[in-house]
Amino acid sequence: MKTLFGMGRPAPASRVLREFRVWVSAAALLLALGVGGLLFGVLPLATSADAGARRAQAAAQQLATSTRELAQATALRDAADQAQQDVVTFQSKVLPADVAEARRLTHLKLSQMARDHDVAFQRSAAATEEVRDSSLERLRVSYALVGDYQDIRALVHAIETAPDFLVLDNVYLAEGADPQAPLTLTLELSTYFRAPNRAP
Repeated sequence: MKTLFGMGRPAPASRVLREFRVWVSAAALLLALGVGGLLFGVLPLATSADAGARRAQAAAQQLATSTRELAQATALRDAADQAQQDVVTFQSKVLPADVAEARRLTHLKLSQMARDHDVAFQRSAAATEEVRDSSLERLRVSYALVGDYQDIRALVHAIETAPDFLVLDNVYLAEGADPQAPLTLTLELSTYFRAPNRAP
């Protein structure tokens, strides 16, 4: 093998390349393979891994959104079921079962309450009416009563706090010509009852 480097004189690059072309070619080939592997193997894999990570993150966000929406839908369904059960309970246990029971509630109970509060019954009128888009009907009752102010006030309070479902629509209080005469009270009340053979 020839000496590449003489004492005090550098060897030309062309001679080095010529003498070691096999090794230089091998090194160049290895370098090219390394760069090619980097360009065509590692970088696409890294890009694919990033894309996969982004897809996984989007899927996780979609799953979280779907889980929240499912929880909201379930809560809404449960609330609707509970509301339906409450309506059925209210109609079956709180409201009068029919018009006869509604009349007993309004006439007998109110007459008893008036007597308990020293308010005299004068006259009454009642009428039923259908409630649109409902299986219920309404009983409207008007009562005329006479008594002093404190007794009338106690009677109205008793009606408003009674456990029965009575709606106090209007209260009219009138005073006669004689200031010492008792006051005239007109009550307009309503209650509801389940109407037979009517679907909601």
